[in-house]
Amino acid sequence: MGNTKEDIRRMVEEEDVEFIRLQFTDIYGQLKNMAITASQLERALDNKCSFNGAAIGGFIKDEEEELFLYPDLDTFTIFPWRPQNGKVARLICDLYRPNGEPYEGDPRYILKKAIAKAKDMGYCLEVGAACEFFLFHTDENTMPTTMTHEKAGYFDISPLDFGENARRDIVLTLEDMGFTVESSHHEAAPAQHEIDFTHADALTTADDFTTFRMVVKTIAKRHGLHATFMPKPKADEAGSGLHVNMALYDGEKNVFFDSSDAYGLSKTGYHFAEGILKHVKGMTLTCNPLVNSYKRLISGSDAPSEIACSNTNRKALLRVKKCDPCGVRLTLRSPDPSANPYLVIAQALMAGLEGIRTETEASDPSTLVSSAPAGVQADRLPATLCEAVEELKKDSFVQEVLGEHITEEYITTKSAEWQEYTSRVSEWEIEKYLLMY
Repeated sequence: MGNTKEDIRRMVEEEDVEFIRLQFTDIYGQLKNMAITASQLERALDNKCSFNGAAIGGFIKDEEEELFLYPDLDTFTIFPWRPQNGKVARLICDLYRPNGEPYEGDPRYILKKAIAKAKDMGYCLEVGAACEFFLFHTDENTMPTTMTHEKAGYFDISPLDFGENARRDIVLTLEDMGFTVESSHHEAAPAQHEIDFTHADALTTADDFTTFRMVVKTIAKRHGLHATFMPKPKADEAGSGLHVNMALYDGEKNVFFDSSDAYGLSKTGYHFAEGILKHVKGMTLTCNPLVNSYKRLISGSDAPSEIACSNTNRKALLRVKKCDPCGVRLTLRSPDPSANPYLVIAQALMAGLEGIRTETEASDPSTLVSSAPAGVQADRLPATLCEAVEELKKDSFVQEVLGEHITEEYITTKSAEWQEYTSRVSEWEIEKYLLMY
């Protein structure tokens, strides 16, 4: 780590890089980029490449204002699937206004602010991600379908697992790009897969996840398949989640860990967990940003629907997991892979830090909220996108984390998305009512 401009110049020349993609995400996590040739590298390194901010949905409204791309030199990576002569590389960029101030609608900036807050408190968050996705067939026009001919299930292998070769190539490509892949396997539903990558600092993991989605889709297409991170593409099969594994460090010490506690969790860990549980309703709109997201978060499925913490129940929203003799992780299981990773991690980190700062009263992780005495109603996540919008409106803390711009954009666009959804007549309605009424 710690690339200099000279390092980038040298790698571009030695590796015969002809194109450089200057990448960033919009507020919804969709990857965007501007491609330049190697001849324009100096402009990029001097932060002089810009674009019309109004052209990106959810960004600035002023059609006259440009946003400037400031490359993070440590994110330089060559795409292994592109030509070996005239290679293609990428640099992930931060977004700045013409006056040199960070753009407040840049999700990467939101996460960097949260990381700075943790540093001020003496902490560093390490994050690992476990992501599920589907590999479906395409039609004769190469358009995506939800079709698969396989019947494989959890941890099955070839020949039951038709996507094994594609998944292997995805993992090898990721490793060629510097990822450390912890494991990969077939998931519970036919054509569903999971890839887990190891812990890194919060910003690196968020950057890696945006790259991960691009790699999965690119390599799947080369195998004649369509990769989708849609949370619930098939009603009668399991949905796909994004499990966020977190460990908080003070130097080399994992401050979540306490060997004297029955569950291995320190008071700091309890407070961090309670901070997340307190604000998770307000976080849900950005952790589960689609109408379809809420088809996954239903009772009786492996995905969480109740706001609960457990060290034993694998379905709990927040899990306490011992990872080694001297470590423990907190795993947030509600987000899905359609979410913007920068915002998911930023909110989880800031909510946890708030729990530490205020010493939010800690609960016993061995007791699920759903196991409360008779007559006590278990608290639940929002059940629809509309409910999630309302929860964000009520949580001023989460609004502050996201900033005014991103908060307003999510509330406005997702409210409109819900209205569009509810105005459509579905196939279910036709089948249910057309003949009868």
